[in-house]
Amino acid sequence: MALSLTKAPDLALRRVERALDETGLLCVTLLEGLRRTWDLRQWWGEFIEQCWFLARVTSVPVMLIAVPLGATISLQVGDIARQLGAQSGTGALLVSAMIQQVAPLAAALLVSGVGGSAITSDMGARNIRDELSAMEVMGINPVHRLVTPRLWAASTVSMLLCSVVILAGVVGGYYFNVIQQGVSPGAFFDGATSLLQFSDLLITLFKAWIFGFIAAAVACHMGMNCDYGPVGVGRAVNRAVVVTSIVVFTTNYVLTMIYQVLFPPRF
Repeated sequence: MALSLTKAPDLALRRVERALDETGLLCVTLLEGLRRTWDLRQWWGEFIEQCWFLARVTSVPVMLIAVPLGATISLQVGDIARQLGAQSGTGALLVSAMIQQVAPLAAALLVSGVGGSAITSDMGARNIRDELSAMEVMGINPVHRLVTPRLWAASTVSMLLCSVVILAGVVGGYYFNVIQQGVSPGAFFDGATSLLQFSDLLITLFKAWIFGFIAAAVACHMGMNCDYGPVGVGRAVNRAVVVTSIVVFTTNYVLTMIYQVLFPPRF
């Protein structure tokens, strides 16, 4: 019993050290992928292919999620606003929530869950087939050739998906708030325009852009360092989705806190 209690702090310390090592390697992968961004000829073709792939696999799911999500927020907020006698403010609250928080997070989680899983599987398959080692033998840096275009493709598609989420969510909220609950269209949009600032849209697109980088960096890192065999690739996919979700929500909190300090909300 005493021996197990003695080993417990050592085990916790080793887990902390392993987590710090993984974080450092992840940062190295991200920075190394961005270091040769200027060499467009090396990764432009792969960038276009990855953009098309990510847009193709995420565009329909993001709309299927955003429309009922906006409708759900509209129904919940509209019911509370009706009890308070402020039903015309539902549009302002809905659009503000969709733009400031829901859209970048939804886009990031979809890029991670759908596109990031495919990226991790692809990189993991290349790893277990020793393609990455073969590229290094031929003098080709696999990070510059494979990771760089995926970083920029994921960030670009994530930013575009953020706009789609906002549009689809507002359409769903408009239908249930205006058509179902009887709020006038003018009151729905007037409240939103009076509450929001242009900087809100900019920080939302910036968040989605950063979240795309995070999702692609985590997916590439997990795939390139997975265990050999199909089981190792499957575990890498699972870890990539979980780690991306944790990092994205943490980064979202930090960016939101900084933005609230620099640009106080309008009342």
